[in-house]
Amino acid sequence: MSEDKDLLEKEKQGREASDENMKEDEYEKVCFLCRRPESKTGPMITLPQNIHICTECMQKSFDTMNNSNMNYGELMSHMPNISMMDLSSIPNQVSEKQKVKKKKKTEEKKQEFTMKDVPPPHKIKEKLDEYVIGQEHAKKVISVGVYNHYKRVLSAEQKSGEVEIAKSNMLMIGPTGSGKTYLVQTLAKLLDVPLAITDATSLTEAGYIGDDIESVVSKLLAAADNDVERAEHGIIFIDEIDKIAKKKNTNQRDVSGEAVQQGMLKLLEGSDVEVPVGANSKNAMVPLTTVNTSNILFICGGAFPDLEEIIKERLNKKAAIGFQADLKDKYDNDRNLLNKVTVEDLRMFGMVPEFLGRLPIIFTLQGLDEDMLVKILKEPRNAILKQYEKLLEMDEVKLEFEENALRAIAKKALEKDTGARALRSIIEDFMLDIMYEIPKDSSIGEVIITKDYIEKTGGPTILLRGQEVPKLEQK
Repeated sequence: MSEDKDLLEKEKQGREASDENMKEDEYEKVCFLCRRPESKTGPMITLPQNIHICTECMQKSFDTMNNSNMNYGELMSHMPNISMMDLSSIPNQVSEKQKVKKKKKTEEKKQEFTMKDVPPPHKIKEKLDEYVIGQEHAKKVISVGVYNHYKRVLSAEQKSGEVEIAKSNMLMIGPTGSGKTYLVQTLAKLLDVPLAITDATSLTEAGYIGDDIESVVSKLLAAADNDVERAEHGIIFIDEIDKIAKKKNTNQRDVSGEAVQQGMLKLLEGSDVEVPVGANSKNAMVPLTTVNTSNILFICGGAFPDLEEIIKERLNKKAAIGFQADLKDKYDNDRNLLNKVTVEDLRMFGMVPEFLGRLPIIFTLQGLDEDMLVKILKEPRNAILKQYEKLLEMDEVKLEFEENALRAIAKKALEKDTGARALRSIIEDFMLDIMYEIPKDSSIGEVIITKDYIEKTGGPTILLRGQEVPKLEQK
């Protein structure tokens, strides 16, 4: 019996070792000294403890030893109890998140995308409608843009025809909380492609404190589980892009403004970029790999404060000539003023022409009004109200919101001027006491949130189990 047990244990260990080796085979070897992957260095020499050294580093080490005047034999003889270096004591510094998956051989490659996998624009928009309220124009533009982008990717991979389709990167302009990030997140989920969301405020020119420009591609690589081929078909969303506008009236070097825009040109256009794996900046201890950005879709978004003033100034200049001249305050209350934006307006804001030229699709999102905020509260698939209803349902309690209460919440959100983000914080505030008290009392069957409760002039309506809501008699 013990022999059988030992045999089973050995088989198990053998299987585990085999699985571990197969897993290791998926990833590229990384040189212990220069941190370059096998695809860059060529075949490597493998030492104990899974330490790999490229032939170039090995040769450099030998050359250094040969060219030095040090007598290594004599040195070793004066070191007691040390006959040889113990390589097993050297830790392998390449962490799991810094391993790069090997590229598949041509015969093993399967096409990532086919036209059957990419839904047509109207299907994309239908799915976006389930999650994003309003913004009809923005959803239509992004649906068509994404569809055309992946058609371009397929066209390039199949090398069909002589016509080369231009890249369709996008620039989204909209007030804070209008749904820019949420729109892109929903889109990536729908298409099942890796998505990296990054903030332009942390980016700086290479050599300065902050994230390198290539770090945006590093994040996409991490999202794709370090699979370079999958990352090369992903989406990168760069938020707060307005924060890298050219600084005005400054004599200092603009390392986080114009310099970043210039540095991003090659990324947006499409090129082979050497990016750090598992880190935000290049250094001696971080492996590097090459990612081609030609088929990566870049979507930039920003609130662009004061852009409306630039648009207004341009329109007023245009309309202020002749007897039929418009009044200067004509555009003061125009809610759709951002829709009239031009490339020239963005250039005046501080975006360089070369950068804007690589973002051919420019569209805007509307600021949210009271009606849209009410719809956001209750209509999307994962609406905030549905989430709270589900939470109370788990306590076997029904939750209802009066229409007037929803209006009151929307008005409070408008006052905060942070768009849809304000909704959750307002509801969290009002639901705190209810969520705390309900588990105490098992007799509570239903809670109705009233306008008075939201305006702090009364409390919610609480119904006990078996208690019916009184009905008005019809006359």
